[in-house]
Amino acid sequence: MKPMKQGKLEKRIEALKQENTRLTGVLRQRTKELSFFINAGKALTSTLEFKKVLRIIMEKAQKLTRCEAWSLLLIDEASQELFFELVKGKKNAEIKNLRLKMGEGIAGWVAKNATPLIVPDAKSDPRFNDSIDRIIKFKTRSILCVPIINKSKTIGIIEMINKSDGRKFDNYDLELLSKLVDQAAIALERSYLYQQMADLAVTDDLTKLFNFRYLDQTLDIEIRRCQRYGSSVSLIFFDMDYFKRVNDTHGHLMGSKVLIEVAQILIDNLRDIDIIARYGGDEFVIVLPETDVTTTVRITKRLWKAIREHEFLREEHFGVKLTASFGIAGYPDHAKIKKDLIRLADQAMYKAKNSGRDNICITEK
Repeated sequence: MKPMKQGKLEKRIEALKQENTRLTGVLRQRTKELSFFINAGKALTSTLEFKKVLRIIMEKAQKLTRCEAWSLLLIDEASQELFFELVKGKKNAEIKNLRLKMGEGIAGWVAKNATPLIVPDAKSDPRFNDSIDRIIKFKTRSILCVPIINKSKTIGIIEMINKSDGRKFDNYDLELLSKLVDQAAIALERSYLYQQMADLAVTDDLTKLFNFRYLDQTLDIEIRRCQRYGSSVSLIFFDMDYFKRVNDTHGHLMGSKVLIEVAQILIDNLRDIDIIARYGGDEFVIVLPETDVTTTVRITKRLWKAIREHEFLREEHFGVKLTASFGIAGYPDHAKIKKDLIRLADQAMYKAKNSGRDNICITEK
C-alpha cells in the first residue's frame, strides 16, 4: 500500500472513531433524556391535585435547565392578568403578590402571543420589564419563557431566569422545556377534569350551589365542632310557594331561570361561611355556622323580604313576583343529632306552608 493511501485510510479511521464517539455521546444523552421524561411522566400522573402537578412541573423544569430563579405564572380569567403561582429565587414572597398584564414584560408577551421565547440578553430586549428586578434587587441576564397551552388555550407561563453556569439559554434548553410543558399540559388537563368531576359531585348542576351530599357532610363537621366548642349552628329550610305555576305558565326553562335567580339572592344576602344548598326541586337549605336561633330568625326575615321584593324573570319581560315558606331549627336548641336537625327544620317549613305559605316557622322541641 502506498504511503499516501495509508495516510488517507488512517485519517478515515480516525474520523470514524470521532463520529462513533460523538454518536455514542448523543445516544447516551438521548437515553438520559428519555429516562428523564419517562420519570417526569410517571411523576405527573401520580397525582390529580392541581397544585401538586404544578410543583412537579417546576421541580422537573429546574432539573432540566439549572437556573438561578424561576416562576410559574397562571392566567386569571376574570382580570386577564398573570399572577405568580409558584416562585423560586431571592425574595420570592415579594414577587408572589405582584401581577402582570397580558403583554407586559417577557412573560406577558409570551402569554399574549402563545409563543415560547429565548431572551439571551434581557437588558437589550425592548419587551423586558425590569420593574420586578428593581423591587427585589435582582439582575436578570437571560430568560427562557414557555407558555403552557391546553386545547389551544394558554393557561400559564413557565419562566426560567439566568442559567446557573453563566451561559445563555439556547434552542436545546427550549426544546427540552417544551417537551416537558407538553407533558405537563396533559397532566393539568387531567387534574382540571378531575376537579370538575369533584365539583359536580358536591354541587348542583343548575344553580351551582352545593347539593345535599355536601350539605350532609358539612352538617356532620359543624355539629362535631359545636360539641367540641359548645357553639351553635342553625338550619333554614325553605320552599318556593306555588312554583309549579311558573313552570305551567312560562315553561320549565323559565322555571330553571327562577331557581338560578333565587340562588343569587341567597348568595347576595348571606356570609361566605354560610353553606347554601339546593335540596331538590325548588327546596333550598342553608347552614349557618356559629349562629343561634334568634339571629337566624333575623337572617331568615331578610331572605324572606328579599325574595318577596325581587322581580323574577325581569330580563325575559315577565316580571314574576314570588314568595317562599321558611322553616328554622337549631343545634343544640332543638336537636342533638344531625338527623333530627334536618327533620325538624323540614317539618317547620311544611308548617309554614300549611299555615298559608309566605311565612316563617320555628320548630318546636
